Parts: sequence; C-alpha cells; structure tokens
Amino acid sequence: MPAKAEASRAWQRMLSGRRLDLLDPSPLDVEIGDIAHGLARVARWNGQTSGDHAFSVAQHSLLVEAIVRRLEPDAPGETLRAALLHDAPEYVIGDMISPFKAVVGGGYKAVEKRLQVAIHLRFGLPPELPPDVTRLIKRADQVAAWFEATRLAGFSQTEAARYFGRPRGIDGGTIDVEPLSTAEVQRVFLARFQALDGHAPIASEFSTVPAGR
Repeated sequence: MPAKAEASRAWQRMLSGRRLDLLDPSPLDVEIGDIAHGLARVARWNGQTSGDHAFSVAQHSLLVEAIVRRLEPDAPGETLRAALLHDAPEYVIGDMISPFKAVVGGGYKAVEKRLQVAIHLRFGLPPELPPDVTRLIKRADQVAAWFEATRLAGFSQTEAARYFGRPRGIDGGTIDVEPLSTAEVQRVFLARFQALDGHAPIASEFSTVPAGR
C-alpha cells in the first residue's frame, strides 16, 4: 500500500533558513531581510503597470512611509516603522488585488492578520495599532494608490478618485513612482528600515508606560 500521505505543509522556508508557519507564525521566525527580499519581488497591481520593472510592494511601502511623513511631519519613529511594514505580510502571501480579496472572503484576512501580529511583535510594535495611526497609514496608502493607479496602472483620475479618493495636501510633483529594479528597491527598503529601527526608543511610543518602568 502507498505510504500515508504527509499532512499538507503550512509553512514556508525563507532564504534566511527560517521556517514560517502560516497557521501559527512565530515572531522569532520573522526576519527583516526576508521581508525586504520578498516584498521587492512582489508586484503591485498584479504586474499590470508600465515601466521596465514591476512596481513592487517594497517600493509602495517606501512611498506610503514617505507620505505619512508629509502628512504628519512630527510622526514618531514607531508610526513610521508601522507604515513601512503595513503590507509586510505580503512577503509570504503575495499582493492579492482587492477584487480577488472580495471573492476569497475572510480566510485571506485571517492569515494576513496572524502574520501582521507576528511581524509587529518581532519589531516592537503593538499587535493592534491605535485607531489614529491606522487611519493615518490608511490615508497615506490611498494617496499612494491614487498616484500609482493614474501614473502606472492605466486608471483615469476620475476612476482612481472613485476608488481611492483624490489626494489632499500632497504635491504630486514630489511623488516619484518610477519603478525601481528588484535589487535596488530591496536595498533601499532594508536601509530605510534600519534607519528607522536604529532611532527607535526602547519603550513603545504607543505605550502609556514610561521608559524604565
């Protein structure tokens, strides 16, 4: 008789050697190098963008973090790290376009949520961001999506406004969405994370507990 089939594999091996369990992801198996490597190779808009390179989730994440800084010049480092990592689960599960998320339903969101919590814990962020921070990052995400949609993905400004709203308070002339190569965006993403992480305080900036307690 054939050997009993092995249970379905629910983990992914990373180039770092880590093995990330999608059913029960551990923060100890999350590495920023794996995130940078993966996001640099995941295309936004299902790859339906203009340019010599795909517009990666890593580059989108950099853009969102930059927009957060413009919307809130005094945003603390922890907010900026959260913005940079807002799509970090996609280094494992890929960038599923919104229409397909609607078809798949809640299962996708549950996996995404588990991964996001593990990533936040790994890098000293709270499992749940404060509502005002969530709103700020969401606004920056929509601003980024509007510029990506109209400059790279073939949307008219009217169509993009219907889905993402029109960007307010952002000078479009300062927004650069020219797609970078995989190697370049991976380097820039990792460097930006390290710059933000190097200036992160020991105590959580979202925490009400003073440092040293």
